[in-house]
Amino acid sequence: MSRVSSLKQTFIDIRSNKFFETFVIAVIIISALKVGMGTYPLGPRLTSALLVLDYAVTVFFLVEILVRIAAEHSLRRFFSNGWNVFDFLIVTASLIPIDQSEMALLGRLLRIFRVLRLVSIIPELRVLLNALLQAIPRRGYVSLLMFIIFYIYGAVGSIFFEEINPTLWDNISISMLTLFRVVTFEDWTDVMYETMAVYPLSWIFYLSFIFLVAFVFLNMMIGIVIQTLQAEHEKFEKGEIENAPKLVSTPSPVLSPGIDTRLANIEAHLERLSEALCTPGRHKA
Repeated sequence: MSRVSSLKQTFIDIRSNKFFETFVIAVIIISALKVGMGTYPLGPRLTSALLVLDYAVTVFFLVEILVRIAAEHSLRRFFSNGWNVFDFLIVTASLIPIDQSEMALLGRLLRIFRVLRLVSIIPELRVLLNALLQAIPRRGYVSLLMFIIFYIYGAVGSIFFEEINPTLWDNISISMLTLFRVVTFEDWTDVMYETMAVYPLSWIFYLSFIFLVAFVFLNMMIGIVIQTLQAEHEKFEKGEIENAPKLVSTPSPVLSPGIDTRLANIEAHLERLSEALCTPGRHKA
């Protein structure tokens, strides 16, 4: 039993070792670079070398995930963490062989997602991603309001500007695409000047739309993300996020029993002395 516990402690030490974590990050980066190099035309020797490197990276990731599983108290605890499940799926999917089979394309695509393992390895990246995910519900309401504004302005633009340029304002869907071009500032002045030739005051339509969507709603989106990111950073600093370094509070000094006894004796002597000084008979004696 002691041998099993010592072996588990060895796996825990390996998992918590900073050098091991750094080496895992380096292997993930090498795997990403290998995928990028595979998109270029390479010679047969270099292609074979990349294939060997891919096998080595796959074996390392398999060993690394097994070490992390062995370092946990149970499989249930390991798979209770979503990031562990993500890593396990990525590593398992990487075991699909790359050859001339029908699964070759799928295997290559799944190897691209190895880069995402950097998010699960580096705590700061997890904080950023958690903040983005936590902000989705609140951003959804802002997006809904933006869609309503797009819909109203698209309908107005289709009604007034359809005869000017049917390519841009033929129906409400095309009008909304044109408004998206306007809000991204992609040659939006050409669209405005074209309608101003017929409706000189149409600039009010464009400027009010840009002010609402580009300035107000997009800044609201950014504010929501920043607020959520600040909250996630506070959780990270307090150690509420898993694998985050917890702040260690300095314990208050506790007096030993011997010191407490001595203090009590000193207080008793001081009380007797004060009583003796205050009693007249004893003072004369």
